[in-house]
Amino acid sequence: MGDVAKDLTAGTVGGAAQLICGHPFDTIKVKLQSQPAPLAGRLPMYSGAIDAVKQTVAAEGSRGLYKGMGAPLATVAVFNAVLFTVRGQLETLLRSHPGAPLTVSQQFVCGAGAGFAVSFLACPTELIKCRLQAQGALAGTSAASVGVKYGGPLDVARHVLRSEGGTKGLFKGLIPTMAREIPGNAIMFGVYEAVKQMLAGGTDTSGLGRGSQVVAGGVAGGSFWLLVYPTDVVKSVLQVDNYKNPRYSGSLDAFRKIKASEGFKGLYKGFGPAMGRSIPANAACFLAYEMTRSALG
Repeated sequence: MGDVAKDLTAGTVGGAAQLICGHPFDTIKVKLQSQPAPLAGRLPMYSGAIDAVKQTVAAEGSRGLYKGMGAPLATVAVFNAVLFTVRGQLETLLRSHPGAPLTVSQQFVCGAGAGFAVSFLACPTELIKCRLQAQGALAGTSAASVGVKYGGPLDVARHVLRSEGGTKGLFKGLIPTMAREIPGNAIMFGVYEAVKQMLAGGTDTSGLGRGSQVVAGGVAGGSFWLLVYPTDVVKSVLQVDNYKNPRYSGSLDAFRKIKASEGFKGLYKGFGPAMGRSIPANAACFLAYEMTRSALG
């Protein structure tokens, strides 16, 4: 198999492992991000991550934690194939000679390029996912997206295409998506390589064991969210905003209004579940990628 085919295959397997491991955490993150600000003297809908889990399971069963998984599951192969393949091709371009190890700074560049490419897949996928994850929390509030009750991923896509500006509507939130994916993937792949080299004691990381790969993947995934979390909050609130009567005019307006009404802590709503998801999910992703890539030769 050629390098592109190997990266496509290994990226697909890694993405599936990441999604299965991390989706319940992501559901809770989006619920916390998108819950409407409480009225004066009233408590918020969810007091925290544990309360959101309890309410979700009580109202929807454990299946509620996997709501919205259809959209990313349907595209996980394409998303991670593009992410790891673009990264792999950029690695090839930056190598001084075939097989030469890359520096950490070169991995930052490869990650940024891969993040740019996947932004155009991530935006419509996450819009659909966020609408499904958040609709229970937003139902009956002024923040609800036109009061629509969606039946599934295809129903969201049909509604957006028909009633929210066609294809353009599916790319609502593209700017904050790019602001998340480009620096986020730059730091993630850079940190992944840096941790591997630290554990290996040099630039040759080919002999690292599975445990070291898990540690490197987990640290890399955590670094992604530490850097870009507020942009993810902005992306989520824009994507579930009411189309006919929007609360936010754009990314900067959303940032300002969240900060004004809730302070900086409003930009970190759902941070706990995001970090709780990111470390094991990305550890699983990188481990599955490395194992599959190694098995393919």
